[in-house]
Amino acid sequence: QVQLVESGGGLVQAGGTLRLSCAASGSISTFNFMAWYRQAPGKQREWVTTITRGGSTAYADSVKGRFSVSRDIARNTVYLQMSSLKPEDTAVYYCKAQGPSRADWGQGTQVTVSS
Repeated sequence: QVQLVESGGGLVQAGGTLRLSCAASGSISTFNFMAWYRQAPGKQREWVTTITRGGSTAYADSVKGRFSVSRDIARNTVYLQMSSLKPEDTAVYYCKAQGPSRADWGQGTQVTVSS
């Protein structure tokens, strides 16, 4: 089982930027993909972005053009660069690692965007 630790959340004004990190206890190269999800109060968890083992990326329409996912394989870390933040981006952001037979989740990091 891999341990995932998210960090970098906080309070930011609308239009601001934040960079989230997801540090894995094992090699991220072993995962089929890694992804970011978010869950706002009273809402279901929703997918934000994915980066595959091969480096391909995909984004939810709501964040396309504003968020960017990247990785540092040597540091076993995946990043989520968020810019032009909006109050509706307020949520707990979770990192997910999808392996061949199981998925692991981090504990989440809170992002709050004030208007």
